[in-house]
Parts: sequence; C-alpha cells; structure tokens
Amino acid sequence: MNSTQPAKLALEDGTVMTGISFGAPGEVVGEVCFNTSMSGYQEILTDPSYRGQIVAMTAPQIGNYGVNAEDVESLRPQLSGFIVRELSRRVSNYRAEGHLHSYLLRHGVVAMQGIDTRALVRRIRIHGALRGVLSTNDLNDESLVAKARASPGLIGRDLAREVAPKHESRWDQPVHSLVRLDGAIAAELPPDAPHVVALDYGMKWNIARQLRSVGCRVTVLPGTATAEEVLAHRPDGVLLSNGPGDPAPLVYAHKTIFELLGKKPIFGICLGHQLLALACGAKTYKLKFGHRGANQPVLNRLTGRVEITCQNHGFAVAEEGLPRELEITHINLNDGTIEGLRHRRQPAFSVQYHPEASPGPHDSQYLFTSFREMLGK
Repeated sequence: MNSTQPAKLALEDGTVMTGISFGAPGEVVGEVCFNTSMSGYQEILTDPSYRGQIVAMTAPQIGNYGVNAEDVESLRPQLSGFIVRELSRRVSNYRAEGHLHSYLLRHGVVAMQGIDTRALVRRIRIHGALRGVLSTNDLNDESLVAKARASPGLIGRDLAREVAPKHESRWDQPVHSLVRLDGAIAAELPPDAPHVVALDYGMKWNIARQLRSVGCRVTVLPGTATAEEVLAHRPDGVLLSNGPGDPAPLVYAHKTIFELLGKKPIFGICLGHQLLALACGAKTYKLKFGHRGANQPVLNRLTGRVEITCQNHGFAVAEEGLPRELEITHINLNDGTIEGLRHRRQPAFSVQYHPEASPGPHDSQYLFTSFREMLGK
C-alpha cells in the first residue's frame, strides 16, 4: 500500500478532519465512537455490535500483526467505517495471513489514517456521541457536515435485524487453543450434555465457542424467534447474545424473554443484558459516549473482586425505577453504571460487558461455568 488519496471525516457539530484513505474508497455515515483496546482490531472490526458506527482506535498504531482467518467474530466486518492514527506498514506475526489494508479493501470497508485521534476522542468525550460521515468521494466540508447532520442516529433503530441470522444452526467449535484456560476440551460431547439455545441478535462467535468449551451443545436461533420456537428445541437454558444499537425498539425480543422467564435458565450478555432488564420492566438510556475497550474495571458486588473487562455498548440499564425483582450484581467503577443483574426469584442473570472477551482479558470467563452449573440444577 502506498496511498496518498485524501479522506475526510465530518461531524455533526461542524468539525472536519482530513487524513489519508486506506481500505476501500467510498462514503459512509454512522455514529462516531472510540475503542481504547491496544490490540484486537480484527475482532472489533467483525463484532456485529458495531453496526451503524464509525470506530476510531485510540492506540497510536494499528495493523502491525496483520489479519488471519481465526480471529474473526462474524463472517465479515460489520462496522460502517474505521479510523486510526497510523496504519502499520509492516506486518510481523507468525499467525498473519495478510495486511489490514488488503482485508478492508476486500470487504469494502472505508478507512482513514493520519488524523489526530486524541483530538477526536477528546471531542467525543466532552460533547458526547456524534453522527459523522467518512468519505473519499466528497471532500467539500459544508456538504459533508450537512450529510452528517442528516444521517440517522442509533436511537430507535432496530439494528439487530440487520446482523441477526435468518436461519437456525448448530455450533460445534470450541475456543482456540491459544486462549483456552482450563485444559483440554472434548472433541465430542455426550448425548446428555446440556443443550443451550443462543438467541442471536448479532452474536460474537466467541460466545458460542465458550458455551461449547464448558460442555454445552449449542443451537443458534435468530433473535426474532418466539418463545414457542425456542421451547420447541427443548433447551436446558437460553443465552441472550450481544448485538448492536438501541434495545428499546426490539419489542419482539422483550416479549420472547418475558415468556421464557421461569421456564428456562437465562444468561444475557451486553444487548442481551439490556433486553432481559426491559423484559422485567426496567428502562434503558443512551450513554454520553459509551464504553468500548478491553480495559474497563467492574466491581462484582457478590464477591468483592474487581474484574477487568471487555466492553462495547452505547446504552445502559437505568438504576432509577429498577424493578425490585432485579438485583444489581456488578457496577462499572469508571461511572457507576449497572454492569450486571440477577433475578431474585427466577434463574436468570446478565452482564453488560463481554465475558467471552475476544479481544480482552479472561477475568470473567467464570460466568460461562456459572451458567453451565445453573443448567445442571
């Protein structure tokens, strides 16, 4: 790659930043957010939770270890656009199968380097999430700002339908040997292994890998599935996956989860956490700029331990008006927002963060084991 093609990022507040294009040429709109992870860019690119967003990485250089076919979290990149301070010119890793630029070009992802990402992040932190447009086609500042202001935000949009699968499937792949923490995993599971139905609202593949690795048979259903369709599979438990955007408009999911409560054990992750809360009568709201990174501290109130967690969400469950049947189990130590809940009467619990990591620390993988034990009871 030796590109000097200019690219521009324009925000709805009138800010315009000029950089250099990489990946694919074109023009995209989305909510501009930032991720504080030092690595794991391929997992971030392919995380369906980033649907509708332009992601800026805060690490000063991205792409130095290339890309490979094993570190993806879905079939293709899911975000709208990608921004870095500097794209690494050299790839150096024994697992690398290609360059980040070529990967983004192949998948049609518009990306930009060479801007002051610190200034961009500071603006988002001060003013909150901003709609933006990233373009190599239109380089007129006034035109771009107008497009940013006219673009849709995330509130009220059902982005989960855009990334959820259309058909059911079975999942048989465990976690990669490089990240396996507790020894060998059986190649095949016994016929009486607990069966989990994962409702996929935009699920990262490592969630299904973790379920398989703790000894569960996994059936993946579209997030639009009804309670009757879930129960027809005779599961021992139900996993509510992560996914993009605002949980409030997913009324079909609220209904399904409400009808499943008390019938099967439930474990919700990220969007699944918010949906479980909404199904129980709680409310959600949009955070000022969200939590995105692999270094977010969370207090587990049940154990008193602090977990360093992987997170990617722009909405949260409101503590005000929280139904009495929901107990707060985890708290974000940066801003005090709710990071975990459990139902006081029914076998159901959830966390706002990503215990499957990928990328990120493994502090919270015990939650999959806890869910597995809940199935046995």
